[in-house]
Amino acid sequence: MSEPAIVVRDVTKSFGGVRAVSDASFELEAGKLTALIGPNGAGKTTLFNVITNFYPADAGTISLFGRNPQTMTPWELAEFGVIRTFQTARVFPGMTTFENLLTGAHLHFRGGLLGQMLGSPQTRAEEKRVAEKAMFLLDLIGLSQFRDDAAADLPMGAQKLLEVARALMAGPRLLLLDEPAAGLNDAETAELAALLRAVRESGITLLVVEHNMSFVMGSANHVIVLDAGVIVARGDPAEIQRNTRVIEAYVGRLEETN
Repeated sequence: MSEPAIVVRDVTKSFGGVRAVSDASFELEAGKLTALIGPNGAGKTTLFNVITNFYPADAGTISLFGRNPQTMTPWELAEFGVIRTFQTARVFPGMTTFENLLTGAHLHFRGGLLGQMLGSPQTRAEEKRVAEKAMFLLDLIGLSQFRDDAAADLPMGAQKLLEVARALMAGPRLLLLDEPAAGLNDAETAELAALLRAVRESGITLLVVEHNMSFVMGSANHVIVLDAGVIVARGDPAEIQRNTRVIEAYVGRLEETN
């Protein structure tokens, strides 16, 4: 069997005495799309941030393809192929949509500054390859007509799609997406789902925090459910839809807000 992409063992994280994640443990199979779901305040983004070393864990261990992310800088994680997005779309202001995509490939430029200044054949070939990949992704997410528009002027849904495409430009082996469908309309959500299924089929491992259940159930191979910082269920989408503990967690939260 291949090495798991992510191994989480007894991970705990608290803020000011409030335990956001409690003794979380799971393994993710490489080359699959796993969704991390749960009611608001369940600890999903906290666990996501601990896995990517945005927050240090208070206890427990994490392994990403056999490496401990807690000992790695963000740059080292990116070079290792661990790429993430955030809940709010983040585009580079003052740059076009196309230029924003190109920034995602900066880790893989090997020509160096001198090669770019001199326009060496190797650098020109590399730039051509990256530009072609960027245009392919723009076509795939339906944003090619906005290639030369300021990325900051795009609608929020388009910015979210652009952020996912920019993450793909980095050539990840593990892609972690925090609520990628938030703010997307139905058509954009369908485009994102198709894109992520294609990404999964290419062998890239995905961990997705998401609230959109139709998106999750139509895209994920495996689902992990958090409630009040505790993993209460895991399984394939069909199993999760039938799980009474999951239904109680969601229905109970809805009743509390009514």
